[in-house]
Amino acid sequence: MKPSRLPLRQRATAALCLTTMLLQPGAFASSHSDAPLIKQDPQANLTDVYAFIGTKYEDPSTRVLNVLVSVRPFSDPGDGVIFERFADDALYSIHITDPATGATVDRYDFQFSSVAGPVKNPDTILSYGLGTEVGPISTIGDARQNFTQTYTVTKNGRVIARQVPVPPPNVGARTTPAYNDPSTGKAISGATSAATLDSLTAQGVRSASGGVMVWAGPREDGFYADTPGIFDLLDSRILDNNGSLADGLGQDGQGVDGFKGFNLLTFAVQIPVSSLPAKSYAAPFADLAQPLPALGQATGVGVYASVSRPRITLRKSDEAPTHSGPWIQVNRLANPLFNEVLVALRKKDAYNRASPPNDAAFARYAENPEVAGLINTVFGTSIPTTGRLDLRAVYIPDVIRVDTTTPPVKLPGQAGFSRFGFAGGDTVTDSSGRVKSGGWPNGRRVGDDVVDIALTAVASGPTYSTVVVVGDNVAANDQLYNQVFPYLGTPHAGTSVTQRAPRSE
Repeated sequence: MKPSRLPLRQRATAALCLTTMLLQPGAFASSHSDAPLIKQDPQANLTDVYAFIGTKYEDPSTRVLNVLVSVRPFSDPGDGVIFERFADDALYSIHITDPATGATVDRYDFQFSSVAGPVKNPDTILSYGLGTEVGPISTIGDARQNFTQTYTVTKNGRVIARQVPVPPPNVGARTTPAYNDPSTGKAISGATSAATLDSLTAQGVRSASGGVMVWAGPREDGFYADTPGIFDLLDSRILDNNGSLADGLGQDGQGVDGFKGFNLLTFAVQIPVSSLPAKSYAAPFADLAQPLPALGQATGVGVYASVSRPRITLRKSDEAPTHSGPWIQVNRLANPLFNEVLVALRKKDAYNRASPPNDAAFARYAENPEVAGLINTVFGTSIPTTGRLDLRAVYIPDVIRVDTTTPPVKLPGQAGFSRFGFAGGDTVTDSSGRVKSGGWPNGRRVGDDVVDIALTAVASGPTYSTVVVVGDNVAANDQLYNQVFPYLGTPHAGTSVTQRAPRSE
């Protein structure tokens, strides 16, 4: 099977479609703005879930499932004086599920200490750089870090890590020099080992019970896409130099990363594969010896994240709010773009309150994607708008499925990594000899070009007899990823970032 290039009119069609897979792809897009209610609650707003097989921090002999979950989209690195903190009245959760049903098997909950303190010095405006001493922060929680948030992690209700400190934000070269290049003041990233990871990030990696590793703190937003250009009715900057829509395998890089220069907050775990359940499931692109969409068997787990708030919050005029009642889920995320692009407005908030075992209620949005019909109306194309069982197989139930019988997958910066997954020859072989993508839909890695893969799906499925490779002209993240837990890049410094470059640049 060879990929084809549609005429410009038809190729523009596919660019509006932020949905499924590629020619021989592997990943998904992000979810920074998926529903009306969660848009009003940024500290609880999930942006990305990454789940992939790797090796344990400082122990390459142990295979682990890495799960990284990010919240608080579009965090400005220079947003002092408080900077971003995890909500102290939220329950941040990672669910390990049956990949076929979506039912939770294990649950890891992160709860964070008060956003208001304690602080070492309440008589200053500075949270960082002045506590009982003034100067640069060299160690998490030292005398110059006035405020230090901590967190507790439970597995199925049992505490496995307690009062773990959160690294400080990257205030800048004068306050948090360990993050930054002394000559440029910009964040240094791209560590290839624990020994080369910056000291503040490394200090935040802690052991928990059961061989689990945990981490939580500020990171660079690892999602990259010209989302602003796409949603501005295909701004010309996502076209290639010939005036045609950028080919996913040959972009000239003239798009603008709408997430450039932004940070976010991330909580993460490494779970030994030996302690995970081994569940059988069927998945698309799971047996690449078969014709696309290559439905095949696999063994592993599902993953999704959720954030919950207390049922009742009582605000008071003379003291801090009080909270009571059970936890109520306000957001969830697994395969990004399902709620954001496919689920209709009337059901977006309902989706965020639901759980994967009940996702059959949302299956119609995968099987009958409205976006395909809108594209056909505008551009005169004939993308199938009904019977999209290829999309249902990815989204329902909405959990990221990871085959846990494979070796560790390749990461950005390592030989053999491709942002297109198996479309770029980046594959892994499971314990039964089936060849799978190194990236989505076999998990999701940092660096997977989720938008280019997604842009190709609706134009190519459900049969994939002709595969149309489409991209958004953004070929890489603006920050290097680390090759070691917690993998996402060093957060940008508040003093050295321009979020979006003008077109003239």
